[in-house]
Amino acid sequence: MTAISKVTIRRVCREDVAVIVGMLADDPLGGARERIEDPLPQSYYTAFETVERDPNIQLVVAEDGDGAVVGCLQLCILPGLSSQGASRGLIEDVRVASHCRSRGIGELLVQWALGEARGKGCKLVELLTHHTRVDAQRFYERLGFARSHVGMTVRF
Repeated sequence: MTAISKVTIRRVCREDVAVIVGMLADDPLGGARERIEDPLPQSYYTAFETVERDPNIQLVVAEDGDGAVVGCLQLCILPGLSSQGASRGLIEDVRVASHCRSRGIGELLVQWALGEARGKGCKLVELLTHHTRVDAQRFYERLGFARSHVGMTVRF
Protein backbone atom coordinates (compact mmCIF):
# COMPACT_ATOMS: atom_id res chain seq x y z
CA MET A 1 0.00 0.00 0.00
CA THR A 2 1.11 3.54 -0.58
CA ALA A 3 1.40 6.27 2.01
CA ILE A 4 -1.50 8.68 2.28
CA SER A 5 -0.28 12.10 1.27
CA LYS A 6 -0.99 15.24 3.25
CA VAL A 7 -1.94 13.78 6.63
CA THR A 8 -2.68 16.42 9.24
CA ILE A 9 -2.70 15.86 12.98
CA ARG A 10 -5.15 18.01 14.92
CA ARG A 11 -6.98 18.06 18.24
CA VAL A 12 -10.20 16.13 18.38
CA CYS A 13 -13.54 17.93 18.24
CA ARG A 14 -16.89 16.59 19.41
CA GLU A 15 -17.86 15.65 15.84
CA ASP A 16 -14.92 13.20 15.72
CA VAL A 17 -16.07 11.10 18.68
CA ALA A 18 -18.19 8.62 16.69
CA VAL A 19 -15.40 7.98 14.17
CA ILE A 20 -12.89 7.42 16.98
CA VAL A 21 -15.20 5.00 18.78
CA GLY A 22 -15.62 3.15 15.49
CA MET A 23 -11.84 2.76 15.19
CA LEU A 24 -11.57 1.67 18.84
CA ALA A 25 -14.18 -1.02 18.19
CA ASP A 26 -12.59 -2.27 14.97
CA ASP A 27 -10.73 -5.26 16.41
CA PRO A 28 -11.61 -8.24 18.61
CA LEU A 29 -10.59 -6.57 21.90
CA GLY A 30 -12.23 -3.23 21.16
CA GLY A 31 -15.29 -4.88 19.67
CA ALA A 32 -15.94 -6.49 23.05
CA ARG A 33 -15.41 -3.23 24.98
CA GLU A 34 -17.11 -0.54 22.93
CA ARG A 35 -20.80 0.11 22.23
CA ILE A 36 -21.51 1.13 18.67
CA GLU A 37 -25.03 2.52 18.70
CA ASP A 38 -26.82 5.39 17.01
CA PRO A 39 -26.75 7.65 18.86
CA LEU A 40 -23.59 6.80 20.79
CA PRO A 41 -23.97 6.43 24.55
CA GLN A 42 -23.54 9.74 26.37
CA SER A 43 -20.59 8.28 28.30
CA TYR A 44 -18.35 8.80 25.25
CA TYR A 45 -19.22 12.50 25.04
CA THR A 46 -18.82 12.96 28.79
CA ALA A 47 -15.36 11.38 28.56
CA PHE A 48 -14.50 13.63 25.61
CA GLU A 49 -15.45 16.72 27.63
CA THR A 50 -13.34 15.55 30.58
CA VAL A 51 -10.32 14.97 28.33
CA GLU A 52 -10.80 18.38 26.69
CA ARG A 53 -10.62 20.12 30.08
CA ASP A 54 -7.40 18.36 31.16
CA PRO A 55 -4.31 20.33 30.10
CA ASN A 56 -2.11 17.22 30.45
CA ILE A 57 -4.06 15.16 27.90
CA GLN A 58 -4.07 15.63 24.16
CA LEU A 59 -6.52 13.58 22.11
CA VAL A 60 -5.68 13.97 18.42
CA VAL A 61 -6.76 12.61 15.07
CA ALA A 62 -4.94 12.10 11.80
CA GLU A 63 -6.91 13.54 8.92
CA ASP A 64 -6.23 12.72 5.26
CA GLY A 65 -6.10 15.27 2.46
CA ASP A 66 -9.86 14.95 1.94
CA GLY A 67 -10.62 15.77 5.59
CA ALA A 68 -11.49 12.19 6.61
CA VAL A 69 -10.35 11.01 10.05
CA VAL A 70 -8.04 8.04 9.47
CA GLY A 71 -6.32 7.64 12.85
CA CYS A 72 -6.24 8.74 16.47
CA LEU A 73 -4.04 8.79 19.54
CA GLN A 74 -4.14 10.04 23.11
CA LEU A 75 -1.05 11.49 24.78
CA CYS A 76 -1.01 12.01 28.53
CA ILE A 77 1.75 13.99 30.26
CA LEU A 78 2.25 12.61 33.75
CA PRO A 79 4.23 14.79 36.15
CA GLY A 80 5.91 12.81 38.91
CA LEU A 81 8.57 12.69 41.57
CA SER A 82 10.44 9.60 40.37
CA SER A 83 13.47 9.92 38.11
CA GLN A 84 14.39 13.21 39.78
CA GLY A 85 10.99 14.76 39.20
CA ALA A 86 10.79 13.89 35.52
CA SER A 87 7.53 13.97 33.65
CA ARG A 88 6.69 11.03 31.42
CA GLY A 89 4.48 10.69 28.43
CA LEU A 90 1.91 7.95 28.12
CA ILE A 91 0.59 7.05 24.68
CA GLU A 92 -2.86 5.46 24.63
CA ASP A 93 -5.47 4.33 22.10
CA VAL A 94 -3.40 4.47 18.92
CA ARG A 95 -5.71 3.43 16.11
CA VAL A 96 -5.69 3.66 12.32
CA ALA A 97 -8.80 3.08 10.22
CA SER A 98 -8.66 -0.49 8.91
CA HIS A 99 -8.72 0.58 5.25
CA CYS A 100 -5.69 2.87 5.85
CA ARG A 101 -3.33 0.59 7.75
CA SER A 102 0.25 -0.02 6.59
CA ARG A 103 0.48 3.45 5.06
CA GLY A 104 2.57 5.22 7.69
CA ILE A 105 -0.26 6.89 9.59
CA GLY A 106 0.38 5.06 12.88
CA GLU A 107 4.08 5.90 12.69
CA LEU A 108 3.26 9.55 11.97
CA LEU A 109 0.96 9.67 15.03
CA VAL A 110 3.52 8.04 17.34
CA GLN A 111 6.36 10.25 16.09
CA TRP A 112 4.13 13.29 16.66
CA ALA A 113 3.46 12.13 20.24
CA LEU A 114 7.17 11.56 20.91
CA GLY A 115 7.95 15.08 19.70
CA GLU A 116 5.18 16.59 21.81
CA ALA A 117 6.33 14.72 24.91
CA ARG A 118 9.95 15.73 24.36
CA GLY A 119 8.84 19.34 23.85
CA LYS A 120 6.98 19.27 27.15
CA GLY A 121 10.09 18.11 29.01
CA CYS A 122 9.28 14.42 29.34
CA LYS A 123 12.29 12.19 29.98
CA LEU A 124 10.57 9.05 28.71
CA VAL A 125 7.46 7.89 26.92
CA GLU A 126 5.61 4.69 27.72
CA LEU A 127 2.75 2.87 26.12
CA LEU A 128 0.72 -0.22 26.78
CA THR A 129 -0.45 -2.76 24.28
CA HIS A 130 -2.37 -5.94 24.98
CA HIS A 131 -0.22 -9.06 25.08
CA THR A 132 -2.23 -10.56 22.19
CA ARG A 133 -1.47 -7.64 19.84
CA VAL A 134 1.77 -9.07 18.47
CA ASP A 135 1.66 -6.98 15.28
CA ALA A 136 1.36 -3.82 17.39
CA GLN A 137 4.27 -4.96 19.55
CA ARG A 138 6.47 -5.41 16.47
CA PHE A 139 5.37 -1.98 15.22
CA TYR A 140 6.33 -0.26 18.49
CA GLU A 141 9.65 -2.10 18.68
CA ARG A 142 10.42 -0.93 15.14
CA LEU A 143 9.84 2.65 16.37
CA GLY A 144 12.38 2.20 19.18
CA PHE A 145 10.22 1.12 22.11
CA ALA A 146 11.67 -1.65 24.30
CA ARG A 147 9.86 -4.16 26.47
CA SER A 148 10.43 -2.88 29.98
CA HIS A 149 7.50 -3.62 32.28
CA VAL A 150 5.05 -6.26 33.36
CA GLY A 151 1.58 -4.75 33.14
CA MET A 152 -1.17 -5.58 35.57
CA THR A 153 -4.82 -4.57 35.54
CA VAL A 154 -7.72 -4.42 37.96
CA ARG A 155 -11.14 -3.90 36.34
CA PHE A 156 -14.14 -2.51 38.21
